[in-house]
Amino acid sequence: MTSIVINFQMQNQTVGYLETVKQVSSHDQTLNWLEALWASWYLYMNNDIYATGMMSFLLHEVIYFGRCLPFMICDKIPYFHRYKIQTKIPTLKEQWDCALVVLISHFTAELPQIWFFHPIATWAGLAYGVPFPTWSKISLQLIACFILEDTWHYWTHRALHYGLLYRHIHKMHHYYSAPFGLAAEYASPIETAILGAGVIGAPLLLLSLTGDLHLFTMYVWITLRLFQAVDAHSGYDFPWSLRHFLPFWSGADHHDLHHKVFIGNYASSFRWWDYLLGTEASQRKKQNGRSMKIVIHKEE
Repeated sequence: MTSIVINFQMQNQTVGYLETVKQVSSHDQTLNWLEALWASWYLYMNNDIYATGMMSFLLHEVIYFGRCLPFMICDKIPYFHRYKIQTKIPTLKEQWDCALVVLISHFTAELPQIWFFHPIATWAGLAYGVPFPTWSKISLQLIACFILEDTWHYWTHRALHYGLLYRHIHKMHHYYSAPFGLAAEYASPIETAILGAGVIGAPLLLLSLTGDLHLFTMYVWITLRLFQAVDAHSGYDFPWSLRHFLPFWSGADHHDLHHKVFIGNYASSFRWWDYLLGTEASQRKKQNGRSMKIVIHKEE
């Protein structure tokens, strides 16, 4: 925080959050409304670890389930079914069962990691005061995070499709061969930790290399990554989907085919790793994928 806000905190520890926002805004008029809300939250909570932990968890839940909601609505409107990649529409029971498992994972596997993030990240030099970085800096850092995470995801995801790693870790995520938004984080705690290390590790690696990263940038990154993950599992390929404007963007069609045929299309956000290393799910690999799934099921 700035020294002005720190001094303000020492004098105002008993007011409510809305009153804190009002006083912070009047005390430092150089802050925009979002920066004022941000600073007021830390002042109101009066515990940085608790403030970051609660805000991070709430952000994750609101963004994840909020992004799933439009696709659930599309499932109930026949007009949008023309954009469904596979014809299967998930039932309400399937969505509820999936959401319940995901929620349990969020509270048992992800919440502890989120809670310990603040002391580790701030020890590494992560800034969380106001004002925020410029949008030009944020944009460049976001591009770097997407590239770094996509690389981590490709290699770890590909590794999870081999032998015991698939059978004991990744198989759970492939329970739904026709994925839907809520299934984006339907995975074992071990897989959540492995792939999640890329989501958290990419910006922390960037921080270690440049010594410059803000928690707000981290939140923008996580929001966009959650959007990407839910979209990729949505089962819908709309004319306005991003992959129609950015040819190297993976999109739902890329990942949906991965769930359908089991092999290929391992990357998260981009297509270049699969293209360069010959792991795109071609028509020939579709047949191989079906055969591999049959063999695995028989072995089990």
